[in-house]
Amino acid sequence: MSSGCTCSNVISFEDVSFAYGSNVVLENTSFSVCKKDFAAIIGPNGGGKTTILNLVLGLLKPQQGRINVLGSYVGKANSKIGYVSQSASHDLHFPITVLDVVLMGRLRAGYSHYNQGDCKVALACLDQVKMVNFQSTHFFQLSGGQQQRVLIARALAGQPELLILDEATSNLDVEAEETLYKLLAELNKDITIVMVSHDLGFVSTSVKTVLCVRNGVQIHPTSQLTGDIVSEIYGGNVSLIRHDHRCSDHSHLYGSPHSPASSTTKVAEVTKVAETTNLIESAADGEHSK
Repeated sequence: MSSGCTCSNVISFEDVSFAYGSNVVLENTSFSVCKKDFAAIIGPNGGGKTTILNLVLGLLKPQQGRINVLGSYVGKANSKIGYVSQSASHDLHFPITVLDVVLMGRLRAGYSHYNQGDCKVALACLDQVKMVNFQSTHFFQLSGGQQQRVLIARALAGQPELLILDEATSNLDVEAEETLYKLLAELNKDITIVMVSHDLGFVSTSVKTVLCVRNGVQIHPTSQLTGDIVSEIYGGNVSLIRHDHRCSDHSHLYGSPHSPASSTTKVAEVTKVAETTNLIESAADGEHSK
């Protein structure tokens, strides 16, 4: 949603600028995300996607401008935010159960023990992501998709108003992605979701708003996400061809009107066809938290 919307804003950037040294990532950037929106942040590596998340979380401070989150100055509302980070390496032999992982989301400053109420909330969150039957299972015995659902349950355990996910679908197979997207769509009925994604098929099918990031932010409803817009963001001539079980016999082609369509292969994913060799570039060295 644009910065001029009349909805209740969950996130608001006003003339925000941020740079890593001499590398400018955002310059005089203004945008907002409305309550119960489902916003996907897309853009090339180094374009500023994770930087925006870190600014929202208060982990970075802008050199200029103002950021408000859930009606408060940035950093003041973190107790109302659930966060799922990019995949990280773990000690596969660490003895922790699924329920233990979710209970971490109930930790609060000054409290070192869980109470019966915390366990009740954690189990309810596991039930919400359809993982309650695995509560006693060793976390590292789960598949990648199951682990992601548990980590989302941990984020939900804090009963957030805003859920932020950074590349939540990385390293997941197609079936696990589909399950995760359906879960997020269900959660979006009650909370606002902001998700960084490289999966443009996800952007075109499941979210309401697209934040296109490249040294600034352009906002589009998903219905307006065209090949020309994607080409401008990623710096190449790009056609997006989407085929899955929901397609008709006619292809879904997002791109130049002169690009050839194809409907011969139907898989639950997106084929990204780049007509240049630099569709997704490692352009900037500045986005340190990647």
